[in-house]
Amino acid sequence: MPIANRYFILGHIWNITHSCHKQEFLLKFKRDRDRWLYWLWEAKKRFGLTILNYIVTSNHIHLLVQDGYKQEVAKSMQLIAGRTAQEFNRRKNRKGAFWEDRYHATAVESVAYLIKCIVYIYLNMVRAGVVQSPTKCLQSGFN
Repeated sequence: MPIANRYFILGHIWNITHSCHKQEFLLKFKRDRDRWLYWLWEAKKRFGLTILNYIVTSNHIHLLVQDGYKQEVAKSMQLIAGRTAQEFNRRKNRKGAFWEDRYHATAVESVAYLIKCIVYIYLNMVRAGVVQSPTKCLQSGFN
């Protein structure tokens, strides 16, 4: 089945989610989550990505970013997802998909939705029962 075209409205804030293949816990080790974060900050340096909030869980990520007018989000996600998958597969001597599909991006069109996204990301691991407080989650925008 062909992949649908992706349409971006430049200059918007985007709520992005990206899941590991078959919801596997491919990011369960701190080392792998740290590598994803390394590439996130590298994308910020290379492309000028504006990062508003993020969290890296064991099987998916949430990212809240603002796209300027140079397609920073698309370039950044290509770098982050590609390099994370390459490094993981090479280190584990593994082949095949790392990510479930292309990342899912939703435009944030109101301040109310922006606040909901920020709170949702902060409380993601609390709701999952992994930590008691967002301050305890090390791979998040809270810290």
